[in-house]
Amino acid sequence: MIPVLTPEEMAAVDSQAPEPTEVLVGRAGAAVARRALRVMGGAFGRRVVVIAGPGNNGADGRHAASVLSGWGADVTVVAASEMPPGSPLPAADLVIDAAFGTGLRRPYAAPRTQAPVLAVDIPSGVDGSTGRVLEGGSPLGALCTVTFASLKPGLLFSDGPGLAGDVEVVDIGLRELVERAASCWVVEDADVARMVPPRAHDSHKYQSAVQVVAGSPGMTGAPWLVSRSAMRAGAGYVRLSMPGVDTDVMPPGELVHLSVPAHGWHKTVLDGLSKVKALVVGPGLGRVAHPAPQAGPAGDLPAGDLPGGEVGQLLAGAPVPAVLDADGLNAMGDIEGLATVVARRQAPTIITPHDGELARLQGGPPGADRIATARSVARRTGAIVLLKGSTTVVAAPDGRALVAMSGSSRLATAGTGDVLSGLIGAFVARGTPALEAAALGAHVHGRAASLGFSTGLVASDLPDLVATWLSALAGAQ
Repeated sequence: MIPVLTPEEMAAVDSQAPEPTEVLVGRAGAAVARRALRVMGGAFGRRVVVIAGPGNNGADGRHAASVLSGWGADVTVVAASEMPPGSPLPAADLVIDAAFGTGLRRPYAAPRTQAPVLAVDIPSGVDGSTGRVLEGGSPLGALCTVTFASLKPGLLFSDGPGLAGDVEVVDIGLRELVERAASCWVVEDADVARMVPPRAHDSHKYQSAVQVVAGSPGMTGAPWLVSRSAMRAGAGYVRLSMPGVDTDVMPPGELVHLSVPAHGWHKTVLDGLSKVKALVVGPGLGRVAHPAPQAGPAGDLPAGDLPGGEVGQLLAGAPVPAVLDADGLNAMGDIEGLATVVARRQAPTIITPHDGELARLQGGPPGADRIATARSVARRTGAIVLLKGSTTVVAAPDGRALVAMSGSSRLATAGTGDVLSGLIGAFVARGTPALEAAALGAHVHGRAASLGFSTGLVASDLPDLVATWLSALAGAQ
């Protein structure tokens, strides 16, 4: 995992550095010069323009200029304050953007250039916490960015990834301090191999079994996607319950069906949870996800005593980790309703909202700082929150957060969220802790999509691609 520090956290790490600032600047500048050398294919006779600001970011750029000059490059250093917005830079083989770092809080309009750009720490004018271009600004888009000690949120979200290009993280002697300070990390392929347990040679199907509660009359596509995804992600057994739906609507195959009525279905599902390791609830439930009009059977909590009707009843009584998505999530009503139900549970709860679902829960859209938003909702509800996006954030109530960067526009099609829910359910059932299962599921989701059609990928393509990607990863170990 790669650590992610906010600008404020990074400033605190810098203040605790055991070596002088000049030493850190020297290491940072040398790293920038080495990347510039690779970009240009050499230094001798190459023309380089460095835009240098007044702070440490500018100092890094000036040191890089000195190193490149010593290697034979023709280097021009221009002060950021002396370049009016949109003014042309001298002709160059490479421009190094060292104007402003992650702490900038005002718009920056860059000069113009036709040359490739290497950004120092972050493209100048991009908010280090949110990735948004500061209003009124016009940053230079970079071919690549060299950032120091850790990733910054501004490189991961909103406009940041598109403006930063290829990002290289360089240690400048602060690794131990960063590791102590970090509470957020980006997940990588190696983390999937390390954290999702392989199935033992003597394992049996119930050791990684998943119960899916999804679908309703006329809405049987979502439960099929959830269930098939869970199977392809390594669940040994998947049992599907669709309230009020005849099980004959599903094609014959490996999926096991547990018939449940349109009302009172939560009790039937609860009675059968002793053999499963994870529960996925919500996709396609439609109207049956809303509170039932009548009390439950004698001995049950009346549906009105818990938010979410039968969904709430099921979650409150389920002894296994649960993934709550789509209609199941909407049934909770709001943050307070969800928190009430989660407080009754003993096992972890993972919720997987997109922006619209989160807006309904909390009464307003997510904030610009998506890590802070996910952490706030996790803290308020007691659930693990997976906030979907091209960059997905997963946060736990204790403040830990994981980020998955593999998402793309290929996943912007109906049903892919259902596939993600099944994938996470399978990882939980296989023994991955809930926070990691959610983040690694999002990572695999995106990586699998990258194997499919660049145009025309549909959700039903994904389960087989998930199995293909996971099998290739296992074979590479």
